[in-house]
Amino acid sequence: MLKSKTILILVLAISLVMGLFSFGMAAERQFVAIATGGTGGTYYPLGGALAQMLSNNVEGLIVTAQTGNASRANCNLISRGQIETAFSQANVTYWSYTGTGIYVNEPILTNLRGIASLYPETIHIIATKASGIKTIEDLKGKKVGVGAPNSGTAADAEIILKAHGITFDDIKADFIDFNEVAQRLVDGQIDAGFTTAGYPTSSIIDIATKRDMVLVPISEEKIKELVAAIPYYGATTIPAGIYKGIDEPVPALATPALWICDAKLSPTLVYKMTKALWERLD
Repeated sequence: MLKSKTILILVLAISLVMGLFSFGMAAERQFVAIATGGTGGTYYPLGGALAQMLSNNVEGLIVTAQTGNASRANCNLISRGQIETAFSQANVTYWSYTGTGIYVNEPILTNLRGIASLYPETIHIIATKASGIKTIEDLKGKKVGVGAPNSGTAADAEIILKAHGITFDDIKADFIDFNEVAQRLVDGQIDAGFTTAGYPTSSIIDIATKRDMVLVPISEEKIKELVAAIPYYGATTIPAGIYKGIDEPVPALATPALWICDAKLSPTLVYKMTKALWERLD
């Protein structure tokens, strides 16, 4: 009887130790989220792929990707401590951090930190052929989707229009995201729209397959002016044939897409995530 009691006590003790060990292992897990963008852009699928890669290759880490309004909205999420990491355009991140540029009268977000520059985001200016729009000046008086509120796309639209002597008051501005821009262009509810994303991007592919469209070029002169004034912009070209009906290269602007984080995020964890990213660039 005594022997049976001893065995029972040992079993209970071992079970308790294993339970505590398992609890300790579970407690070591870290959870991190990435704020991305709308499902029609590049941020969202990239965020999902990055989250899966990190979860599979950084021990004890579980990463999830969340949809969002991108750039400035994502910077605000980090500033308020509502998310650990996010994607954001380089120019928007810098202006948010310094309180300069188009955010000169906005709160300064000093807890933003950079992890990596991921890829160039190209500013697409899409118009339906039926609209007759061929130049940026032609956008005056037209219905234009300029990006979601507080998004990098909306910032890009404002800057490019201003460089051509146009304000949001000169157009019928619609503050809508990539998916809505695509849908309303297809439905004929707007004449043109801005989308800042790596090419080719799914929302524009969708437009091109359903509606005759054009990509509005930025003149070489204006590109040079904007690149000189804003270091985070660079000249680029949208290749011919990348979208249906686009048979000639289109001069455009691009800005780096950044992966940013909260300054409070563990430097050791940031190192592990960065290491995993650079070891798996393919």
